[in-house]
Amino acid sequence: MKKKDYKMNCHLLDGKIVLLINTGSAGSTGNEHKRFILKKITDLGIKVIAVNEKVNAKSKCIIDWILTDLMDHAATIRKIEEYIEANPNLKIDGAISFFEDTVLLVSKIIDRFHFTGTSYAIADMVRNKYKFRKFCSEHALPFPNFIKISQISNLEYVKAQLNFPIVLKPVYGASSAFVIKVDEPEELHDTYNYIRKNINKNLESALENTSVLIAEEYIEGDEVDINILIQNGRIKFYNITDNYQTYEPFFIETGMAEPSALTETQQKNLINMAEEILDLLNIQNACIQFEAKSTVKGPIPLEINLRMGGDEAYFFAKTAWGVDLIEGALMIAVNQHFNKFLKADTPNKYLSGMTMHAPYSGLVSKIELDSEVIKNKYVQNVEIFKNVGDTILAPPLGFEYMGWVSAVGDNPLHATENLNRLLKMVNYSIVKFDEFSSVGKTIRKQRYHDAIFTNSKISGSEKISKIRSINLKDQRKLHIGIACNDYSPEDNPNTVENDLSLIGKHIQSTLKNLGYKTSYFDFNYPHQAIANLTKSGVDLVFNVCERINNSSLLEPHAASIFDILQVPYTGSSPFTLALCIDKIKVKKLLSYHNLPTPSWDYLYDIDDEINEDLKYPLIVKPANTDNSIGITHDSVVTNKKDLAKMIKVVIKELDSPALIEEYIDGDEYNVFIMGSDESSFKVLPLSRTIFTGLPKGYWHIKTLESKFGLDEVYKKNIIVQEPPKNISSKLISLLTEISLDTYNILDCHDYGRVEVRVDKNNNPYILELNPNPSIDIVDVISEDTKNPQVKYGAFLENIINLTINRYKNKPPYYHLQSNWI
Repeated sequence: MKKKDYKMNCHLLDGKIVLLINTGSAGSTGNEHKRFILKKITDLGIKVIAVNEKVNAKSKCIIDWILTDLMDHAATIRKIEEYIEANPNLKIDGAISFFEDTVLLVSKIIDRFHFTGTSYAIADMVRNKYKFRKFCSEHALPFPNFIKISQISNLEYVKAQLNFPIVLKPVYGASSAFVIKVDEPEELHDTYNYIRKNINKNLESALENTSVLIAEEYIEGDEVDINILIQNGRIKFYNITDNYQTYEPFFIETGMAEPSALTETQQKNLINMAEEILDLLNIQNACIQFEAKSTVKGPIPLEINLRMGGDEAYFFAKTAWGVDLIEGALMIAVNQHFNKFLKADTPNKYLSGMTMHAPYSGLVSKIELDSEVIKNKYVQNVEIFKNVGDTILAPPLGFEYMGWVSAVGDNPLHATENLNRLLKMVNYSIVKFDEFSSVGKTIRKQRYHDAIFTNSKISGSEKISKIRSINLKDQRKLHIGIACNDYSPEDNPNTVENDLSLIGKHIQSTLKNLGYKTSYFDFNYPHQAIANLTKSGVDLVFNVCERINNSSLLEPHAASIFDILQVPYTGSSPFTLALCIDKIKVKKLLSYHNLPTPSWDYLYDIDDEINEDLKYPLIVKPANTDNSIGITHDSVVTNKKDLAKMIKVVIKELDSPALIEEYIDGDEYNVFIMGSDESSFKVLPLSRTIFTGLPKGYWHIKTLESKFGLDEVYKKNIIVQEPPKNISSKLISLLTEISLDTYNILDCHDYGRVEVRVDKNNNPYILELNPNPSIDIVDVISEDTKNPQVKYGAFLENIINLTINRYKNKPPYYHLQSNWI
């Protein structure tokens, strides 16, 4: 037969009216990757009455909606009856679903309204894995030994009767959810308890009767999907797709290839087995995905899905053989005859596909896909189901996928090579959930509200509030010291030094107005500051010291002095303060914990080699300075010559190691965090810096001059939004949560600020954490806030309260013990 698209006389579908049962998840805006189905239905001229829990799709083919609880079959059928009674002149020609969780509902609708399809009795026989295994055994069909498990006492019988390894699975379900391989009898109880504890319809909507499981002996062999169109008992089309080896023990799908590489005899045995089983079941009219294994003992059936297979099944059949499974399924549903497909010896194209997985549960923090990639002739499909900021649950928490990709070739080898090329151009990152991670655990009512920490979103347990505060009146009796740097007289209002001076003075004057006794310690004169501190009798030090002997590298030692003198102090430990000065160590920790950060390398000597995989433009930074010291417009480079020049400036002139990062063009966010543990974490409204107003030729970075208002171009053209406008709540949550993880990993206390870049695709990249950021009134209180001085006083008292609670009822030097590094 000549290779071409197979025509089914689909013009006969024009004007037909079909009940489309289930248009996707009711909890979302619809299954976006299923839109091609509605588009195809529209192209065929079919009119659709959509039956779903909510209106969640837009398409020209949809002429009306019947809204109902799809899990309540009786109520759904009543709603359809009422609709038909209210529209007596409307002739409905059939019913169909492309989702596994509504297969049984469709079969009941077919029975009730006498549509073409599979009856409920047969559909239930097929979907119930125990009934299907029993049917096979009663009809001398091949099957693995199996046992139904309805209670925990059945497990001992399983151990005695079945040969391990075995597979434990729900009697209903799809997508291999909660299908688990058990290698040894000793693992059986734990696996059973895991399934019973975690199985629910929220994780896999096709799950029903979740209390009953089936255990069956594991089958060695090559797994395949047989996609079948059967009409009036005759198989009109079939194709066999090879499934790659799954990831066990959870049977996570990995990939697929078309056509099958099995021998002609093996393929013939598979389709003969499938045909015999369908005949015995009396399945006359259906679009089917028949899952089976080809073994040394012959073919063995696994499952029969009474609906079109996944997206890849459609595209593989269409691309390889020119057969449209949606057309076929609809022709069957409305009882329109079509001819048998005469398969050619070779396909139109060979295909190879891969399912993209999350290595662990977490939040999607980055998706990189060049739009030009999709235009390559060897690319068949790139389907990404998730967006940046979405939760993705991998076993054992859930069974979700990132998406799938496929490529074509003129032979199997070319298809595989092209797939590997494609996979290299699709990059994504996941920020991992774990017991310490903040990812997925924050709630922010509005973008201008503080984010608070809750475990309930992941663990389901109630948040336990720990109230550790002293009476406000008693707190104001404390004698507060302010450790800072004074560079008076204030003869230049736009210097780093003046900024450092103002912070300490504003804190002191604000606390005095609230009734606190205060003392001021200028660490520009460390000997005098230590002597005054020793005899001052202060109860607690507000530590905003950033330099000693005019060096920021000595900043951590001020905190060490307080520890030695046993004086409680605000802010982070000397360990965290020192760690965050060393940007190279911070980058290593972020990378180790899989937190998104720009690709990077570092040099201690100008002769050190640089990772050649880094992509220009690059930015060269001193690795041990703060306040953007050493960052200029020349710091961003676009070629090797300028790179070498800037490396020399940083290492030789600034006497610092060089940190080299890929330049991320986009907005920059400041995420200010308060607290020291889950009971006290709070994230203030975000601050967003937008650089798009800068003239051409200006890099979108914060230079030293721009931070302190010394460059008029930056001053006039940079926009700062507090809180950010016109960004999604999903992005706000993602920025909040990866920043909390950074704060935790670096063991920050009381307060700190995380700086994050977001590229044009909304992928976030952590730049750094400042554990001792500027907390002057202009830095933490929005300009349009009413009574800013009152709010600033409350902010400072909050820090004091956090510090008191951190020291309260804890052993000495507890704050120096890191749980993260």
